[in-house]
Amino acid sequence: MPLDVQRSPEHLVTVGDADLCVTTFGSWRRPPVLLPSTARLFWEDEFCERLAHAGRFVLRYDIRDTGRSTAYPTGSPGYTLRDLASDIIGLLDVFELPRAHLVGFSVAGWICQLAALDHPDRVSALTLINTRPTSPGPADPDLPDHADRIKEFITKTPLPDWSDRAAVIDYCVEQARIRAGTNGFDDQEARKEVTRMVDRTTNITSSMLNLAYVEAGDRWRERLGDLTVPTLVAHGTDDPFFPYGNGDAMARELPGAILLPLNGIGHELPATTWDQLLAAMLALQPKSVIDEGAGRGATTA
Repeated sequence: MPLDVQRSPEHLVTVGDADLCVTTFGSWRRPPVLLPSTARLFWEDEFCERLAHAGRFVLRYDIRDTGRSTAYPTGSPGYTLRDLASDIIGLLDVFELPRAHLVGFSVAGWICQLAALDHPDRVSALTLINTRPTSPGPADPDLPDHADRIKEFITKTPLPDWSDRAAVIDYCVEQARIRAGTNGFDDQEARKEVTRMVDRTTNITSSMLNLAYVEAGDRWRERLGDLTVPTLVAHGTDDPFFPYGNGDAMARELPGAILLPLNGIGHELPATTWDQLLAAMLALQPKSVIDEGAGRGATTA
């Protein structure tokens, strides 16, 4: 049942040289929470509505090459990982928000870390979910790498014919199955979510493949000790993509970070985790922006 919160329609917002697809929930007068979405995870309406109902202004957006945001030729993304982090700051500028609570799952956790490190004055809190403190490529020697079943899927499962919608959906569902934890996998729910993701994505091939070509730039793990914002690290104990040891290490290296184990959860964020996750996120208590000249303007495309 939808909650009684104000919600904008999806619309394109121009940030630098990209158009980002944005939806907002709740009143702009509330403390803002920014949720970058990727092809791997599109934040559910109900999750955003519950967050807004709890007194937050929620901005959900598709990062470049995902959803309805600007798409690039497959194999030639016109951006770097740092550009994706800069997009967060650009969105805050467009909406005239001094700072926001950044929430990133998996790859989006990388760009939230970078945005907080490069622009600490623009971040009120951090929630990092099923991510790690190092960029694409081999894991650091002290961090667990992808589980064997992930490596086998990547190396042995043929890519689908990207022009065949049914084949792409089947491939993505199987990918989601491989990433699930011991709490179980709902094939019907996964297929529904994947179908929605495929059907609303401008270029599904680029969306699925281009992040592998993105330039990551300099390491940032050694800088995590500089962050002082309230931080929640939530991590599935059965995550096979970025195993739990990554979240555990990151929580120890981020000053004052709270570690929230998501028991039995893989590289996923099912609705069964929402109560626990939302409570922990809200407990971070970022300050309101009302007295800091917050606005609500947005340049749309």
